[in-house]
Amino acid sequence: MTWSAQQYSMFEQQRTRPVRDLVAAIPVTNVRTAVDLGCGPGNSTEVLAQRFPQAVVTGMDSSDDMLVNARERLPALNFELTDIGTWHPAQPFDVILANASLQWLPDHATLYPHLVNQLTPGGTLAVQTPDNLDEPAHRLAREVAAQGPWASKIGAVKHNERHTASFYYELLSRHCSTVDVWRTTYHHPLAGGHGAVVEWFKGSALRPFLAPLDESEKSAFLDAYLARITQAYPALVDGTVLLPFPRLFIIATR
Repeated sequence: MTWSAQQYSMFEQQRTRPVRDLVAAIPVTNVRTAVDLGCGPGNSTEVLAQRFPQAVVTGMDSSDDMLVNARERLPALNFELTDIGTWHPAQPFDVILANASLQWLPDHATLYPHLVNQLTPGGTLAVQTPDNLDEPAHRLAREVAAQGPWASKIGAVKHNERHTASFYYELLSRHCSTVDVWRTTYHHPLAGGHGAVVEWFKGSALRPFLAPLDESEKSAFLDAYLARITQAYPALVDGTVLLPFPRLFIIATR
């Protein structure tokens, strides 16, 4: 599955708000090194660099397209092509940020402690992951995939399992001095109506469903998905759709 920085950045303001809230909650310490795992087009890295202007900040992503945009946006920073799942840095970091990236990886019971081990003593792991698999946008994508003529290709597509706040708290408490976990539901106003909801998820959650389809199948899938989305998310009087989007936040200090 390839990532499109252009598609993802269509809703940059809305996608950046959660990472601003996350980075603001990182305990104020003498941060010398910080890394943004899954930096995307650099919007989250920019927030991290603004919070810790004296730190050496690095962005990492598995998408060349995302990194091209990140380097254009922040030419003074270093960006590297990296797979988070196999990441083993030579030196530990004071802050590891993972904003809306770890949900794409499996085995969080192993992954999260591994990331904590890449922190300096007293360092902080800051994570934000969408917590929306039961939201209509996800549920309807699975239904359209399973019920359409493309079912043999994508009917069994599933996103990686998401865990509860208590799962992460118990897991990280064994490795960290403090763990703070909270859940926030954002209500993003999308002026483009129901079509904007579809465009939002084309840049993220719909990618595993769309990737195996040919162009005509993609078009038909998106038409069917739009019809379901229109029923599930009522528009406001001015045509705006208020998209509820729950997210799980974690601040864990080693």
